[in-house]
Amino acid sequence: MEQGSRFNSLLAHLRPHKTVPITPWRAKHRWDLSLSRVLILFFGLAIFGFGDALVVQSNLGNAPWTVFAQGLSLKSGLTLGWATFFTGCFVLLIWIPLRERPGFGTLTNIVIISAAIQFGVDRFPLQHTFIGGLISALLGIALVGVGSALYITCGLGPGPRDGAMTGIHNRTGVRVGRVRMAIEVTVLIIGGLLGGKIGLGTALFALLIGQSVAISFGVVARLTSK
Repeated sequence: MEQGSRFNSLLAHLRPHKTVPITPWRAKHRWDLSLSRVLILFFGLAIFGFGDALVVQSNLGNAPWTVFAQGLSLKSGLTLGWATFFTGCFVLLIWIPLRERPGFGTLTNIVIISAAIQFGVDRFPLQHTFIGGLISALLGIALVGVGSALYITCGLGPGPRDGAMTGIHNRTGVRVGRVRMAIEVTVLIIGGLLGGKIGLGTALFALLIGQSVAISFGVVARLTSK
């Protein structure tokens, strides 16, 4: 009975959250900086990058944007980290005609995630077995969810890709989900044509990342509501 109760308690703690929780560290505006808020932001972005690197090192296929960055890396000779950085900068330029305004979190998103991805692919072992790759991919997706929840709840501005998505939605009226799908499919196809790795890891990321973020939001909400 006691073990069952603990299991049910764990499941309740991991219940997905439907909205972005309001946390004690949430900023009033995108340039509302404090030491604790910036540290949480940096930690979240680094965790996100490490998670993305674990998906890459799973050798089962990458997240859509990383498929693109890897393809760019292979064609240009850039490292994956630099390819991710320049991709983020290019997407940020799309904000100009969309009249979106970046925040502190937007700019640091490009730098820290790119650096963390490169750090991870340089140091995390490349998996050569299916089980090892599956564990690496699932752990990576979980970390991307945790990292996303931490940096999003700081309220210091969306990442370049999320800002482009919401900006296109605001300008066109097309549903956010459809805009997101169109962008992700486009970069995935282009990245695949450039040589980026598409596989089971790509499918798992697409299927599980939303739930991973929602669960992480739930954990953050429950931890900060006490």
